[in-house]
Amino acid sequence: MDFIELAKARYSCKRYSTKQISKSELDTILEAGRLAPTAKNLQEQHIYVLQSRDALAKVDRNTPCRYGAPTVLVVAFNVNDVYTYPGGKRNSGVEDATIVATHMLLAAQSVGVDSCWVNCFDPDSLAADLKLPKDEAILMILDPGYAAEGAGPLANHGSRKPLSETVTYL
Repeated sequence: MDFIELAKARYSCKRYSTKQISKSELDTILEAGRLAPTAKNLQEQHIYVLQSRDALAKVDRNTPCRYGAPTVLVVAFNVNDVYTYPGGKRNSGVEDATIVATHMLLAAQSVGVDSCWVNCFDPDSLAADLKLPKDEAILMILDPGYAAEGAGPLANHGSRKPLSETVTYL
């Protein structure tokens, strides 16, 4: 599958089967995140793999959006190890972690694993429940798994604005 077909096929899964993804699939997803570019190659991301009943219960306390996935990836980054842009107004933490997460989301699709980008949660509350280091900030939760029977993209999944509305040549 070429990249555009992969991007078209990927959707946010909202209902998972209980079947666990394989170690090989998980390793491929995690490797894609490891290979993602980061500013100055700082690689400030940290991925937490949650599969235990206790860890998943902590996720469920913080969001209704696990959708039954038996694995959850929490994407965080070290706030003290980011590139600060000239002018000092922004840093690369959120964007670097976003690139990592996007690589993993697309890698999941490439190995036949569905996923959902979850941002409906309080990052500080989840970090406290998981007892993450104080110097890490959670960006998002990624639910990789296999779609339950009958699950599929939302009705508006294929609806995209034309390039003429989202791109300007100067």
